[in-house]
Amino acid sequence: MMGTGPFAAPTFQELLTTRHEVAALVTRPLRARRGKAIAPAGPMRDLAHDHGIPIVDPEDVNAPEARARLAEFEPGLLVVCDYGQILAPETLAVATLGGINLHASLLPKYRGAAPINWALYHGETLTGVTVIHMTPRVDAGPCIAQAETAIEPDETAVELEVRLARMGAWLVRRAIDNIEAGRLEALPQDPSQASKAPRLKKSHGQVDFRRPAEAIRNQVRAMQPWPGTFTYWHRPGGEPLRLILGPVDVVELQGDAAEPGTAAEVTKDRLVIAAGDGRGVAPRSVQPAGKRMLETAEFLRGHRVRPGERFGAA
Repeated sequence: MMGTGPFAAPTFQELLTTRHEVAALVTRPLRARRGKAIAPAGPMRDLAHDHGIPIVDPEDVNAPEARARLAEFEPGLLVVCDYGQILAPETLAVATLGGINLHASLLPKYRGAAPINWALYHGETLTGVTVIHMTPRVDAGPCIAQAETAIEPDETAVELEVRLARMGAWLVRRAIDNIEAGRLEALPQDPSQASKAPRLKKSHGQVDFRRPAEAIRNQVRAMQPWPGTFTYWHRPGGEPLRLILGPVDVVELQGDAAEPGTAAEVTKDRLVIAAGDGRGVAPRSVQPAGKRMLETAEFLRGHRVRPGERFGAA
């Protein structure tokens, strides 16, 4: 098993219940945070410790010494999920049957490091998980198993990841059974249908209120738990205040069209910010810089926002 992040844990747990031998866990090394102790081990290492599975954590899994260490286990198959390194052809060749990878999208859509986040960001209503036979090109190998699911209207990236991880564990088990039984059907991906899901950056969380209200709502759902979705309240006579937005509702605006990014409606318990399509977004909660997350009504009790004031880039 090759995995590091929490998305891989259900698959690892599932493999441990099968009659197949899990020879080792290959995972990323533990990192010391700047000025802090080493980061917690996480569920993958915990599972390995609990079941007496050897842990291999090379800095570079493709280095000759790392490949030699993997070869000592004489693996039949590499099962890869949320690992964090790209495997070279020589590394895949260590296993008799090469490697399979569980990816959190309906490939070829959303190839890359953050498929769940970008599917939500773009307003997809359907997603799923795919098991591919690994090739040197990232997420481009032939599909050997796939399952789809509808995305709930208010589902966040955190919630969707949990569901897809459970689906994926079952799918990986089925794929391995099919490989063993010789029932495998590998379908090549159509490159013309491919789309990218690049690693998230902090800047991906900043709201552009010129976008449609529904697109902003999807951004809030997508950028969880990091980088979060944020904007700046441009206070008259003060420095802009950075605000992290909690879930937002799409609101139909009354009266004349408001400039995108301005406070279109302010009451004692509701703040509506105009978006670029003539509608608005109403945050259910906000987190001022350096403070805890507050219900919008509580925030407005301590911060006097007036209609027409601007929200947007600093």
